Amino acid sequence: MTSAPLTYFRGYKDHRMKRKQVHKLDTIIAITLAAIISGAESWYDIEDFGIKKQRWLGQFLDLSGGIPSHDTFNRFFAKADSAALEQCFSEWVSSIASTLNDRVISIDGKCLRGSRVDSEGSFIHMVSAWCNESNLVLGQQKVYEKSNEITAIPKLLDALFIDGAIITIDAMGTQKEIAKKIIAGKGDYVLAVKGNQEFLEDDIKDAFKEVKADDEYEAKVELSHGRIETRTTKVIHDLDWVCSRKEWQQLYCIIMVLSKRIDKKSGKQEDAVRYYISSKNASAEQFNSYIRSHWGIENKLHWTLDVAFREDQSKKREGNAAQNFSLMTKVALNLIKNHNPGEKDKGGTRISARRKRNMAAWDNDYLLEMIAGAKI
Repeated sequence: MTSAPLTYFRGYKDHRMKRKQVHKLDTIIAITLAAIISGAESWYDIEDFGIKKQRWLGQFLDLSGGIPSHDTFNRFFAKADSAALEQCFSEWVSSIASTLNDRVISIDGKCLRGSRVDSEGSFIHMVSAWCNESNLVLGQQKVYEKSNEITAIPKLLDALFIDGAIITIDAMGTQKEIAKKIIAGKGDYVLAVKGNQEFLEDDIKDAFKEVKADDEYEAKVELSHGRIETRTTKVIHDLDWVCSRKEWQQLYCIIMVLSKRIDKKSGKQEDAVRYYISSKNASAEQFNSYIRSHWGIENKLHWTLDVAFREDQSKKREGNAAQNFSLMTKVALNLIKNHNPGEKDKGGTRISARRKRNMAAWDNDYLLEMIAGAKI
């Protein structure tokens, strides 16, 4: 197993005392990754996987110390330097991703609901960066409260190569310093505006009441459960209405998205209006696409982590265990998502992440092929 992700994780400076190392770094990380891909959710699962696959794993790994115990896996990841592991992850992702020019990078947080030590403690929140076009998690940062996502986002941006990318963030991340950092990294931003930027939101509302949009695009989408959504995206370049326009680095336009959802059966209609600011010179149709892409972090990342990987059920609480297990899960997810993307079965049904994990558990060759990684 000298495959792509493992090559980069070899760059991790092992925190363990050399004379006490029974199991090599490669062995611990490779078994963990292979086990998670194959459905493991706990340290016990990873140990069981190693024992049952020991003969096969021994073809690629130094197992002179046997298979590490569940306690060994737990201790290793609880004490491992999360920032150093995340750096290895970022370098690996950079090596497999093609240019991010004009690609959307969505940043959002997710609560690890099993991470709270007691009823009074805080949940761990993982703030992740997701590239929808590439089906790749690009990085993550840990915080203990959702309100602290504001401090995590700049750190995450520092770890990413965003030259030419479009960064989308929900209203929590609509901060002047974050916009400044995105521009400094040679990216562009599309930031949601809500009540946390009260005066900015009011200015944008007034602008769309008084000024004719410079560009407009309407898209009709057939949703699930018999619903139709019509989404109208409008763009205004006249920023005179925005009193704080000079405080937002390279602010170029303001955007309004009006969504109308109609239930075909009942005829019930739901309307929603959302506002955005952006540094990007783009058409209304392009902004519609960027904003839609942002939901990929919910639908393709967070939903998959909760449903396929059952991340919310994870009870890893010791040291850095929860954060580091979450990172290994994202390595696995990147490999799964980019292994024959769009692959279909004989009946023409797309093969889900859950089915790919089953196939990896049943077929050693399939698992090895997946761990080898893919060029995106």
